[in-house]
Amino acid sequence: MPKSDRNPLVHGSNLEQKENHRTKYRDVESKKYLSEIRNEYDKWRSANLELAGPTSTPTDQDDAIIATRVEFLSKYKDFLDQQHYAEKFDSRSNLHSSVLEEFLYYLFKDLVRDFGENALIGKSHTFKDIFFVPPKYSEMLKRPYARIEKKDHDFVIGARVSASQTLLTRWFWGSTKAQISSKLLH
Repeated sequence: MPKSDRNPLVHGSNLEQKENHRTKYRDVESKKYLSEIRNEYDKWRSANLELAGPTSTPTDQDDAIIATRVEFLSKYKDFLDQQHYAEKFDSRSNLHSSVLEEFLYYLFKDLVRDFGENALIGKSHTFKDIFFVPPKYSEMLKRPYARIEKKDHDFVIGARVSASQTLLTRWFWGSTKAQISSKLLH
């Protein structure tokens, strides 16, 4: 199953960036706190990766699996939300908020795997809009000047799609053809 172009273990990546930052978090206290957090994070990640489910086929164990994942999250989040960590790593560091993003990955990873090879989970760009912006109206008769907008999301469950469309412009723009080709999801 392809993931998004970005690592779905966003909290672990965030932690690694802090551990390897060249200028920030180099003091003794930061290093100590990051080491403590890393130790608990590794336990949380391993427990979630070892636990399988739920999948696209419902089972009697699904509720228990979800409850276990939530219990893992609560235990780790309670550890991370201790005041000394919260004061050292403020909201701008995304250390606390990235936990939820990674939890969503663990919660849905096995379900999404069943969706096939084009399934996508994690951070991604999605198609938002298509609009036409010719420099002047008469240029639309030659080609539509299509623009495609994308939106960045912290977490998606979707599918990777590539599309190519030939617009027959005779009806609207006259007798010319315009080719729009774009990769809608990255």
